[in-house]
Amino acid sequence: MIKVLLVDDQQILAEGIKSVLETSHEITVVGIASDGVRAVEMVTEERPDVVLMDIRMPNMNGVVATKRIKEIDESIKIIILTTFDDSDYILSAINNGASGYLLKDIGATALIDAVKNAHAGDTILPAKIAKKITETAVMISSDKEYKLKKTFNLSEREVEIALMLYDGFTNRQIASALKLSDGTARNYISAIYLKLGVDGRASAVEKIKKLS
Repeated sequence: MIKVLLVDDQQILAEGIKSVLETSHEITVVGIASDGVRAVEMVTEERPDVVLMDIRMPNMNGVVATKRIKEIDESIKIIILTTFDDSDYILSAINNGASGYLLKDIGATALIDAVKNAHAGDTILPAKIAKKITETAVMISSDKEYKLKKTFNLSEREVEIALMLYDGFTNRQIASALKLSDGTARNYISAIYLKLGVDGRASAVEKIKKLS
């Protein structure tokens, strides 16, 4: 049985999500928290497997709550429930350990499948939001983009991936967002390391940081 904690300050919405999830015999909702502070408390009390986390809430937002929950138990999977306009927050949430995100207008079957997939370790990245996040990641610093091209002779795609590495995307998230196979993503990342003259992610991030 997959234990799910819902975190949303809109009680009616949360109750509706609870009803949908519990149509699956594999899922049980262990509680509903109305803000991030209560979510952190309930994680300690209930030890859920998956948390469905709203972003914009009073007292403590979903980004901060995600970070706190992952500090308590790294194994808990957190899916951000969002609207299309929340893209600025989504990247921060992923950097703080979220397994991905869902649009609030998601259908019932897709929601249940997403919870199961997140529990199994998959990254949840809806295509239309992933595209926007990818574009945001590339545009974060035109200065870095220019310097990566000029100093290290990176291709357009390598620059895109290098900036995603810098922003904390995992290899798997990069592959999913850019619709690449895991192997292709790894090959790009290896080529980036070679051009930067580094032997790993931490060194690459540090080198990109120094381009500012």
